[in-house]
Amino acid sequence: MSLPKFKNEPLTDFTKKKNRKDFQKALDKVKARLGQEYPILIGEEKLYTDEKNASLNPSKPEEIIGVFQKATPEMGDKAIRHANEVFQMWKKVSPKKRANILLKAAKELKKRKHEFSAMMVYEVGKNWAEADGDTAEAIDFLEFYAREMIRFSEKQPLTRIPSEDNNLEYIPMGVCLVIPPWNFPLAIAIGMTSAAIVSGNTVALKPSEDSPSIAWMFVELFQSAGLPPGVLNFVPGPGSIVGEVMVQHPLTRVIAFTGSMEVGLRINEVAAKKQPTQIWIKRVIAEMGGKDAIIIDSELHDFDDAVAGVTASAFGFTGQKCSACSRVIVDESLYDKFCDALVEKTSYISIGNAAENPAMGPVINAKSREKTMWYINKAQEEGGKLISGGKEIDNNGGYFIEPTIIKDVKPTDTIAQEEIFAPVLAVIKSKDYDDAINIANGTMFGLTGAVYTKNKKKLQKAYDDFFVGNLYFNRKCTGALVGVHPFGGFNMSGTDSKAGGRDYLLLFLQAKLISAKKIK
Repeated sequence: MSLPKFKNEPLTDFTKKKNRKDFQKALDKVKARLGQEYPILIGEEKLYTDEKNASLNPSKPEEIIGVFQKATPEMGDKAIRHANEVFQMWKKVSPKKRANILLKAAKELKKRKHEFSAMMVYEVGKNWAEADGDTAEAIDFLEFYAREMIRFSEKQPLTRIPSEDNNLEYIPMGVCLVIPPWNFPLAIAIGMTSAAIVSGNTVALKPSEDSPSIAWMFVELFQSAGLPPGVLNFVPGPGSIVGEVMVQHPLTRVIAFTGSMEVGLRINEVAAKKQPTQIWIKRVIAEMGGKDAIIIDSELHDFDDAVAGVTASAFGFTGQKCSACSRVIVDESLYDKFCDALVEKTSYISIGNAAENPAMGPVINAKSREKTMWYINKAQEEGGKLISGGKEIDNNGGYFIEPTIIKDVKPTDTIAQEEIFAPVLAVIKSKDYDDAINIANGTMFGLTGAVYTKNKKKLQKAYDDFFVGNLYFNRKCTGALVGVHPFGGFNMSGTDSKAGGRDYLLLFLQAKLISAKKIK
């Protein structure tokens, strides 16, 4: 199976009138079907429950995006058991055939790119460019992991000896429980799911309660690509009820999770406990967020570029990225000037209904808005000075918050230590470059970071000492590309996996060595 070399999916240029017109058509098409009800899907069986969950538009909460079932513990058990039955068939399907399904799904997703992006605009409040980037990344994961599985299925290099024929094969593991986040509801969900499926595992997918409509769309996408029933099962519902049951289940082999540190640690704890009849140690793949910092050194290539990079990193998708800059550490020689420039730059950020394509949309839900306001108030109680934003915005009931900048934050303040997942930026003053590195490393996380400086020796120090999984020099700390920037962090940011990297599929595989003595 010969494939062209992997290339990242191009982003849509929305400065072109035709592209804007096409995207608006997609928004209209998706809007016409909002409010439908969707089932639980286990194999070919569609199930409905008395209790429902309504997914809402965070820009306009009275608008229902979709109505979903709340799976019961019994349904969670059924999904895992059925996935295990189907695994006995799916694991025998050749890697090339499995890869071909991903490639078919990618081809169809390219055709319907704007449709998937439009659903993200409505369901999670992404503006057009952010939604388009999410869909492009999903396409990349499908294309990249298909090629990677073909590579892993080929003959693996071993040291040869005259008396034996030895072969190393990578084989599937079993049932994979996939628990994706709402903030990259297509890219991360498809990334984890497709990695599991192409590796020969079956999947029970428990989508976020804030973004189940997008998850349902990609389940249907896989069906249209020829994925057999039961390889991918759709099990929406509360994590504390159905999610916990599936994490505990003795037939669950792998758990792929992206979300908060608290939930990730709970999953890891529950998964570590052996259940009756369980015959393996469950593998947990967890990406758990960050408290990402950008260092602004006294020696800059371009002051304005640094301001723009911090602003984009902090407030892109309303700060709701695990890679977002939530701390900027500024050398004391530039501190006041940089704070003033940030306030000026941020003042141009438009805020509003994501369907109207502002620079910044809403936070995901009312709970997130309430939590964000608590952190803003807490920061000021601890001595931080609010210099921009800090207020809720009344816009037809949407969950809008002004982009917020708080300066004079101490490295140990709550706002400098805890992940907020909102448009809130803490500005911290550093005495010198060594102090900045120490401050940057002074949290329990280690996901992304960036340094702006023209001093090569200082860049080398960051290379050696800035302890994050994704470190960027003289550019923003968001926007990782599949195959280009394998993504994942250290410490409490997760289990050190690298999504979009050449070792990622190994997390869903196990190696089997076959050794045969040569008989003359």
